[in-house]
This record gives sequence, structure tokens and C-alpha cells, in this order.
Amino acid sequence: MNLDDVELLVEAVRAGSMAEAARRLGITPMMASRRLAALEGETGARLVHRTTRALSVTAEGEAFLPHAEAMLEQQAAAMAELQQSAKGLKGQLRITASAAFGRKVVAPMMADFLDRHPGLHVDLLLSDDLVDLVSQGIDVAIRIAKLRDNRLVARRLADSPRRLCASPSYIDRHGAPRRLADLANHECLAAGGATHWTFTQDGRQRRQKIGGRFAANSIEAIHQACVGGLGIANLSHWYVEPALFDGTLQTVTLRDAKPEQLAIWAVYPTARQLPLKVRLFVDMLEDRLRA
Repeated sequence: MNLDDVELLVEAVRAGSMAEAARRLGITPMMASRRLAALEGETGARLVHRTTRALSVTAEGEAFLPHAEAMLEQQAAAMAELQQSAKGLKGQLRITASAAFGRKVVAPMMADFLDRHPGLHVDLLLSDDLVDLVSQGIDVAIRIAKLRDNRLVARRLADSPRRLCASPSYIDRHGAPRRLADLANHECLAAGGATHWTFTQDGRQRRQKIGGRFAANSIEAIHQACVGGLGIANLSHWYVEPALFDGTLQTVTLRDAKPEQLAIWAVYPTARQLPLKVRLFVDMLEDRLRA
């Protein structure tokens, strides 16, 4: 399909007349009529009703118009990407992530990313709330969620397993739970006012009621309380891995259940073709996570 013909249709609908569309595109009215006729011949449908002064869109034209606009947007995005590939990335990349993930994972990789793309500026918004991507002008959000289909446009980057963990001092004083039901008798460090933790048991999800004398709305605070011996925490492996490695924390393994499996997703505000800057950032993040 000739995109010049598609552009003529879109411009004619926006302008409200063939003559004005021809003027905007720098072609003669006769050429504009020929292009529209060629497009209608190719689609096999009458797309607009037109007179010398007015133009109205047919039902078939209304149905085709969103696809026509998408084709032109994809062409513009492809040309911009080719230019950026040749000249290097420029402009601003806006990213949002949770405070903990942004600090522990995203921010440390920014030096390498920006070294590779010196013409790019990055604005990282850290928030534990769900940010409206469109109204905030966000290019990509990194979210940690259950393994399920997402109605947003998303790309799954990696697993994000969770770990029950406690300090050696807590285990020395209180012992370690062996079964899921044992958690009811332990100090559990709740994040965000949670009253239950979700586990997988015998292939099914099971919600276990938890309680304790300390809760916080910050993963960092929960982690520090856990290190200090206040109780058992349920945290992502990417967050507690260093503490598990050096022995500051120990994994608490239950015989009959495992913490629910989460995944790390890159979420986009639109299904349209991704800008090169977004794709390169997400590719690097995925490589880091899988490493």
C-alpha cells in the first residue's frame, strides 16, 4: 500500500477538504484526487464522500482511518529510529520503578547505559504507587507482579522469586518455622499493612495469615528490621541476595509451601512501535537480570 496515498486520506479528513489537503501536501488537487482514487481502488471501498467544497467520511473510511494513522506513525517512528541509529540516541528517557528496585537495580546500571548513549538524558521516577504512564509522560515502567497476562502492554523480563528470611539471632531465639502453619506463631514483618502472605502449596495458591509487632511501608525498613532480629521477612531474592550471601540473613525454608512466584515486567504506555531508546534500555536491564 502506497503510504503517500494513505497520508492524503488522513490529511483530507483532518483538513475537511481535498483542496486544503492538497495545499498542505504541496500537490495539485488533481494529483490528490488520483491518489485517493488509487487508495479506494486498492482497498475496494469508498472511503470518503467528496464535493468541490466539502468532504465527509464513509463508514468504511471511519473503520480504516485508525489503521491509516497507525501506518503513518509507524513510518515516522521507523525513520526516527534510523536517524537515531546513525547519529546516536538523543532526547530524554523517562523511567519509573519501585523505590527499592530502582535503587538496587536500575540506578547502578545507569552509568554504563549513559556511557553508551552520551546524547541521552534519563529521568528516573521512584515510586511504590502505580504511576499513570500517559499523564506522567513515562516511556517505560518496571513493575514486579504475579505471573499472569497483563492488560497493559508488557514484556516479561525475568523471574522474581521471593524468599522467607530471618537473621541468625532471631532463629537462635525463636527457632525457624518448618511448615506454613508455623508462621502463625512467629513475628512476621508486614510491608504496606499486609495481613496475609501468599504461598504455593500442592500446586495451589494459599493465603497465610501473618502477624507481628512491626510493620512498615518501606522494603528497606522491613529489611533492616529483619537484619536487626525483629522477625521473618518475605522479600524478593534480588533484594536480599547480598545479605543471604554474607550470612547476615538466612533463608527460611518451609517443607510444605513456597512463597508465590512473581515476575519482573517492562510496561509500556502504548502498543505502538517502541522507540529505540526504550528498547535498548529494556534489553540492557533484561541482560543484567538474567546475569
